[in-house]
Amino acid sequence: MALITGSAALALVSCRQGAGQGDFKYQIDEFADLRIIRYRIDGWEDLSLKQKEYVFYLSEAAKWGRDIYWDQNGRYNLRVRRALEQILENYKGDRGCEEFQDFLVYAKRVFFSNGIHHHYAEDKFFPACSEEYFLSLLHESGAGDSDFNELMHIIYDPGFMPSRKSTDPDTDIVAASAVNFYDGVTRDEVERYYASIADPDDPTPISYGLNTKVVKGDDGVVREVPWKSGGLYGAAIDKIVGYLEAAAEVAENDLQKQYIAKLVEYYRTGDLRLWDEYNILWVKDTLGTVDFVNGFVEDYNDPLARKGAWEAIVNIKDHKASERSDILSANAQWFEDNSPVDPRFKKPHVKGISAKVINAACLAGDCYPSTPIGINLPNADWIRRDHGSKSVTIANITHAYDYAARECPKSTLTEFAWSKKEIELAKKYLTITDEIHTDLHECLGHGSGQLLPGTSPNALGEYSSTLEEARADLFGLYYCADPKMVELGIMPDPEAYKAEYSNYIRNGLMVQFSRVELGRPNTEAHMQNRKLIAEWCYVKGLKDKVIEKKVRKGKTYFVVNDYEALRGLFGELLAEVQRIKSEGDYEAGKALVEKYAVHIDPVLHKEVLERYAALGLKPYGGFINPDIIPAVDMDGNIVDYVVEYTDDYLGQMLEYGRNYSAL
Repeated sequence: MALITGSAALALVSCRQGAGQGDFKYQIDEFADLRIIRYRIDGWEDLSLKQKEYVFYLSEAAKWGRDIYWDQNGRYNLRVRRALEQILENYKGDRGCEEFQDFLVYAKRVFFSNGIHHHYAEDKFFPACSEEYFLSLLHESGAGDSDFNELMHIIYDPGFMPSRKSTDPDTDIVAASAVNFYDGVTRDEVERYYASIADPDDPTPISYGLNTKVVKGDDGVVREVPWKSGGLYGAAIDKIVGYLEAAAEVAENDLQKQYIAKLVEYYRTGDLRLWDEYNILWVKDTLGTVDFVNGFVEDYNDPLARKGAWEAIVNIKDHKASERSDILSANAQWFEDNSPVDPRFKKPHVKGISAKVINAACLAGDCYPSTPIGINLPNADWIRRDHGSKSVTIANITHAYDYAARECPKSTLTEFAWSKKEIELAKKYLTITDEIHTDLHECLGHGSGQLLPGTSPNALGEYSSTLEEARADLFGLYYCADPKMVELGIMPDPEAYKAEYSNYIRNGLMVQFSRVELGRPNTEAHMQNRKLIAEWCYVKGLKDKVIEKKVRKGKTYFVVNDYEALRGLFGELLAEVQRIKSEGDYEAGKALVEKYAVHIDPVLHKEVLERYAALGLKPYGGFINPDIIPAVDMDGNIVDYVVEYTDDYLGQMLEYGRNYSAL
């Protein structure tokens, strides 16, 4: 599971003191609720020519999957994107007028979100320019869309595909979602279909539905159409396969060549058993410096939590920075044994957990422009149980967030923290405790625990993503305060964890709602997870004032009074969430999420939005990729691969549209 908290870190962590890296400017653009940041590929010059070539081919494979993710997010997204590209490339009129600037902001937002729905809140957003003006741009730029009126309906009608993923329990969440995973089917039909093909007694269950679209034809039969070569997305997949095969020729070791070959075979056939075999081989590769993810992976965008959004990330191991995660991996059994959950739900033998710190070299699909700062894969519980998992913390992305934050004049910390002591604690420790919590979340949290025999990995349905993120977050929060962390030399001292606890509660109960439109519920899985944890602990600790709500000069604050008691509450909730997952207790999981994670107090919400607006900050951040360019000598031989750091966000989006579009 990917921990998508990078943009949260940007918005929530204080504007730390100090300069960036030389004259390198990190933030290069901002619009709407977004800021665009560059990242550096640290360690690039330490790679051999062959390793650089390996990264180059893997990055090309990553870029060719872009159209897939756009289409997955909504069946009209590519159509809208191409109309925007035509206008931006060909419009000869006045680009300085207010309406064109409004159009430009809309275009940038669509590019950022890989579609017409907000990348995080998942609601449809609209151009500020008039529909008539938009139509004039289409006509004057010679856009090739066959039906401009229909296009305007797609873009401007608030009732048409209002949500990328619906979480409304009173609707058919399949029919109400704009994601392009289902066609002509209801939720009941989809669930009956998968119940008919799943084997509940299979100890190594296939991730049914991960790489398919479910449709109902004119004959009334529900069937799956696979995403593979020769099938849906085949033209883009063939491009991906071609560059993966080129990468295999220059891979660092034979194991990498083996799992690339397995991935290619999976892409060609759509056989999910091959996907499992690829993941098992991939988990075993712990020696290579260069690594990657490429495929249909995370199911957050699917209302039924089955379909994998296409994503890719190419990365380079930071060997020195990985020492901390190596320590956690080596002690994984101790953490599992001492977890506060029921012994029935613990793994008696933790296998194959590896962790490392990496630097991203290319982001794509579901990781671009908005990206996780930590990843734990594979997602199949039985592979974690029998073969282990890989966890990464993406250092150059977190560093880029930090450096960009230093370039801003104000911070949420000084606005939402109660006391000077709380602020000083955060400034002293929060950089390191954020990273440690991410390490614990990814390296150990997602890999902890086990399902009871006979429990389906899909038992929690639409609540599975929120509950899984809560489980991993709680694991990290519980152990941040454990003396073992200081003993292992990971946490700097016994007081440091308090900065993480205070920040988590501030964010979960208040600050993160700066991202949600007033009157709207809290719908994104990671935000739901944080609210669930913070609010549950606040309510359960009310009698003893473990967390206290305070008001000063009309402003609300949430203050942790008893850190030890809060740790106990984290442990108690961890035990319950693990029980829910291990037993597949859908009703208990639903009750937790619906009670604590969804509904936002409108009075508090309004206050948060007003206080945040006064800071002039953007609540979300995302990235553009560096360009990796072959350097050729006089004879046409490639002698190096050079990294260039573009500062043109819109330019990169248009370049990718011209050079990496196959669908």
